[in-house]
Amino acid sequence: MSADTVVTGLGVVAPTGLGHEEHWANTLRGASAIGPVTRFDAARYPSGLAGEVPGFAPEEHLPSRLLPQTDHMTRMALVASDWALADAAVDPAALPEYGMGVVTAASAGGFEFGHRELQNLWGRGPAHVSAYQSFAWFYAVNTGQVSIRHGLRGPAGALVTEQAGGLDALGQARRDLRRGRPMVLAGAVDGSPCPWGWVAQLSTGRMSGETDPAAAYRPFDTGADGYVPGEGGALLVLEDEESARARGATRWYGRIVGYAATFDPPPGSGRPPNLLRAARAALDDAGLGPEGIDVVFADAAGTREEDAAEADALRTLFGPHGVPVTAPKTMTGRLSAGGSALDVATALLALREGVIPPTVNVGRPLPGHTLDLVTAPRRAPLAAALVLARGRGGFNSAVVLTGPH
Repeated sequence: MSADTVVTGLGVVAPTGLGHEEHWANTLRGASAIGPVTRFDAARYPSGLAGEVPGFAPEEHLPSRLLPQTDHMTRMALVASDWALADAAVDPAALPEYGMGVVTAASAGGFEFGHRELQNLWGRGPAHVSAYQSFAWFYAVNTGQVSIRHGLRGPAGALVTEQAGGLDALGQARRDLRRGRPMVLAGAVDGSPCPWGWVAQLSTGRMSGETDPAAAYRPFDTGADGYVPGEGGALLVLEDEESARARGATRWYGRIVGYAATFDPPPGSGRPPNLLRAARAALDDAGLGPEGIDVVFADAAGTREEDAAEADALRTLFGPHGVPVTAPKTMTGRLSAGGSALDVATALLALREGVIPPTVNVGRPLPGHTLDLVTAPRRAPLAAALVLARGRGGFNSAVVLTGPH
């Protein structure tokens, strides 16, 4: 088998659109999907904005038997898996029994499902708690339900590294391919817009308290005061290139050519964060120098301290204004593990089209960051992209992508 990992299918369920083409069109338009929370009454909370997936009706996509046993997040993941496999023209039933694996990442699990069942427990008694509570809340549930739905019996995995998880799932899938597995479905769909999940988000102390959607999430801006959470993400079909050609695949979105992950030192240690090390290691893995990268999809935490740390890493690696930097997640909010997986899908579409999507709502970028921040769609020759992600607790991940040619 070859060492090249190609992406042959995309399944996107995002605040910016259902399906990757709708997501891409809205992203290029700079159409922000951040708005007031509708999935529960957030009036009593200090933060009330989110990036919610509009128009998602699971009963239109999934059999009715699955609805009582799945959380909203898992339903989105199942639909994303359907779309990714269809986009890659893969029929799971035609594969060898152990021919395809599944690796997903999540941070919250099925919090909305769990919240509802806890209400039933305390309000109505244990007889009213669903038997599906035993697994529907669990962070690994998407891997399990996707593998069952499609009969995928190859190696499976679930990772919990918050926002970095979407990249880490792809890194794990790439390792599986290099060990001889021909095909893996990987990525992340995440998010928990429910009271239980909201309290978990608020506990970070980093959520924006703004009520204006256009002012709430402005990474690298002079007015940055936190982030807005969201829901959704992307699942991708990853294949060994030789295996893809052997099954008759004639096109792919691009290649994953580099991946690395690092962990930050303990708080108070006086040692710097390790995002820069992750980026350098991913470039080394790809066999590229900084000059080989045409665009960076930033983690874009949205807080002054974290934005400054990322800007410093990019300045050290590429030089001041050394590479175009974008953060299209300003249109969706931070989707936990789903956010970085969606960034990879968006970056692959950018490589395909030769257009860098914009960072929205950042009207006053901090000049001290010395970033070439892309705030309007920009046409450019794009051969390689670097995607960065950081997860709460000190996780750093980086992926290098190249285009389809």
